[in-house]
Amino acid sequence: MQQVTWRAPDALLQRVKDVAARQGCSMNEFLSRVLDAATDPDLAGTEAERIRERLGQAGVLVDPTPLSRRPDPHQVAEAGRRAGRGTPLADIISRDRG
Repeated sequence: MQQVTWRAPDALLQRVKDVAARQGCSMNEFLSRVLDAATDPDLAGTEAERIRERLGQAGVLVDPTPLSRRPDPHQVAEAGRRAGRGTPLADIISRDRG
């Protein structure tokens, strides 16, 4: 587990402390829940849904980037073969310098 430093306006910090206290958890636990709800679309549950809804209304909800797939190895090999058929760059440079 890693630790981060968070800078925030005094009023925001106080609101976070107050909400965490009302929910009976530490500020660390509350912030972890909020950030988890904001970044994990698979997180379910009424509290998480409320947090995600508020974050969405505030315009700070992050949609996860879809994972990219590795290209097909056969397509990569074919692209390499086609790329190898052209004029080598060194020949083009030598010709232009001459």
